[in-house]
Amino acid sequence: MATITYEMPPGTFSALRLSPKEFAQEMRVAACVQWYAQGVISQGKAAEIAGLSRAEFLEELFQRKVSACQVTFEELIEEIEHE
Repeated sequence: MATITYEMPPGTFSALRLSPKEFAQEMRVAACVQWYAQGVISQGKAAEIAGLSRAEFLEELFQRKVSACQVTFEELIEEIEHE
C-alpha cells in the first residue's frame, strides 16, 4: 500500500476533535464519497479505497446525503430499451 504524507496546520486535529488517525480515515472516506458522487469510481472501488465494506460505504453515503444510485433517468431508459 502506498503512503501519502500531508502537512496540516497547527490546531487542525483539536479543531476537528479528531486524532491524526481518525482524521486520515475521514479524509479517505470523504474523498471516496466525492469521487463516487462525481462518477469517477464505482461503489465497490470507493468502498475498497475507503477501507470499508460495501454496506458501510452505503451508510456513509446515506449519512452524507449522497445518492447511492448514480444512474441518470436517461441511462435507465436506455438500459430498459436495450433489454
